[in-house]
Amino acid sequence: MYRMSILTLLAPQPLRSSLNIPRCTLLALVHDMAESLVGDITPKDGVAKSEKSRRERTTMTFLTHSLLGPSTGCADAGQQIREAWEEYEAGVTLESKFVHDVDKLELVLQMMEYERRGEGEVDLGEFVHVAEGIKLEEMKVWCREVLRERGEFWKSVGKVPEGVDAAARVLTGKDGVNDVSGSVS
Repeated sequence: MYRMSILTLLAPQPLRSSLNIPRCTLLALVHDMAESLVGDITPKDGVAKSEKSRRERTTMTFLTHSLLGPSTGCADAGQQIREAWEEYEAGVTLESKFVHDVDKLELVLQMMEYERRGEGEVDLGEFVHVAEGIKLEEMKVWCREVLRERGEFWKSVGKVPEGVDAAARVLTGKDGVNDVSGSVS
């Protein structure tokens, strides 16, 4: 959550001029708040999307109405947090779309950092596909640059990483020349 919040402050132009950056930062801070109690439920956990949503909504109600409710003197803050979380979940506003993209970009950045730390012995290419979900063009450009850097790292250690096909689709917008390994797919 914290790094995502910092990344919202680095929104690329011209997208930046269209965004309410403080709102984006708030959305980034609260987007995973329910996970503090529910845990990080992923598709691999086998929990139906409707059940995940129910658990998170119940948790957010508890956090924003019980812990930050009228009896605590924090009702306004609780309501603002709930509204920001709902805005993120709905994914309709430009700010929420941007923060969804930041969430995906942050995962790609983290993947690459772990790979570098592993000095070419740790390949987390199974996560590259997440980048294909980035929607906003300015964020795709940012992600392409990160994936190009990843490709350069793997070339420097003389290896071809996993996720090359997915990275190629992100880099080129389609199947074809693979900018991350230097080969043709």
